[in-house]
Amino acid sequence: MPQATLPQTEPDTESQGSFRTEVLVRFADCDPAGMVFYPRYMEMFNNLVEDWCAEGLRLSFAELHGRRGWGLPTVHLDADFVAPSFLGELLSATITLRHLGTSSISLAIRLDGPTGDERVRGNVVLVLMDLRSKQAVPIPRDIEARIHGYFAAR
Repeated sequence: MPQATLPQTEPDTESQGSFRTEVLVRFADCDPAGMVFYPRYMEMFNNLVEDWCAEGLRLSFAELHGRRGWGLPTVHLDADFVAPSFLGELLSATITLRHLGTSSISLAIRLDGPTGDERVRGNVVLVLMDLRSKQAVPIPRDIEARIHGYFAAR
C-alpha cells in the first residue's frame, strides 16, 4: 500500500482551464475492504467545490452562506466509478468549468489515482440561491468574472 501523505493545500497553477488539488483517501472514506465506499466520492466532490470556491475564487463558504446569505446547492449530479481507490492513496482531483449559466454552474470533476489512472469522473450542476427565499438568483457579475477569470488564467 502506498505511503499516506497529506494533500496539497494550494491549487495547481500550471494546468490549463482547471482547478487541481489532491485528496487523501482517509479511513473514514473506506469500507471494511479498504476501498472508498462510493457515497464518499460525493462528499469528496462537495469538498472539492468548497475548496475551489475558497482557493480559486477567493469566496469561502463562510462568506457565501454566512455573510452573503446565499447557498450553492447541487441540483444535478452524475458519476462513473471507473476503478477502486484505496485507503492511504493520494488522488489527483481536477475541476473543469463546463458551462456558466445565469444562476447555474456546471462543473466536470475527475479523480485520478497515484499513477494517473482514472478512478471517478462526474458532472455537477450547482445553482446560486438566496437562503431566505429559497429561490435561484443570478450570479453577480463580480462572481461571474472571478469564475471566467480563474479558468481563463489556467
